[in-house]
Amino acid sequence: MFGEVFRFYSSICGNLPDNTYIHLGKEYTLKQHGFTRELPWKVTDKVTNDLASLTLVLDSNSQTRTVYPFDFNVCFTYQLKGNSLEIKQRYENRSASEMPFSAGFHPYFLVDDKSQLDIDIPADQYQEKGSQEFHPFNGVFDFNQDEIDVAFRDLTSKSASVTDHSRQLQLIVTWDDTYSTLVFWTVKGKDFYCLEPWTGPRNEYRRKPAHPGTGGPDGNFCTDRGKIFVNTPSHLEKSVLS
Repeated sequence: MFGEVFRFYSSICGNLPDNTYIHLGKEYTLKQHGFTRELPWKVTDKVTNDLASLTLVLDSNSQTRTVYPFDFNVCFTYQLKGNSLEIKQRYENRSASEMPFSAGFHPYFLVDDKSQLDIDIPADQYQEKGSQEFHPFNGVFDFNQDEIDVAFRDLTSKSASVTDHSRQLQLIVTWDDTYSTLVFWTVKGKDFYCLEPWTGPRNEYRRKPAHPGTGGPDGNFCTDRGKIFVNTPSHLEKSVLS
């Protein structure tokens, strides 16, 4: 299903201007998409009965504090059953102060012919990464562009889908209220596209904490409704192609 590893990034989504931010008068360097995707996570649980499930945990340490001066615990559980991948997440703030952060997913999906994609995203406009301009969206992208990197922010529902007629597959991504932004990204000549739920837009870290409920030493945030479905050809015949 994926053209590459299913990536997750935390602390920020996208990039900060000059890859820097200031906290309590000190400047820190934080490169694009943060740091958690490049660190070793600890496997704390796995299940193989009825479904395939894996739980991973990441704790703050001296290395993370050099770029992100907070104490935290992040726990992810990936559950794969049938044609569905569900991702349960828990973010715990173990600092004595509010911990601003954003989180997002960066899944790559294989595609042979992008002209055969029907894209249903619950928004009527998107913002380009480069120009920061807003453009109306009618479900069609110009795949002759060298790169498409756009963010949908005014989402009207918690589900998006991509139907690939050449492969007879439909992808459905769902999320909960935590995720306010959906990014679509692809590169001309590459056999992938990305559909990325984010908790906030680029540069959110500099504006405000992504989750006010994470403030305080005992603050935590949970979400357990991130799901990805891939419909089979038989499903498509009944729900999409008929």
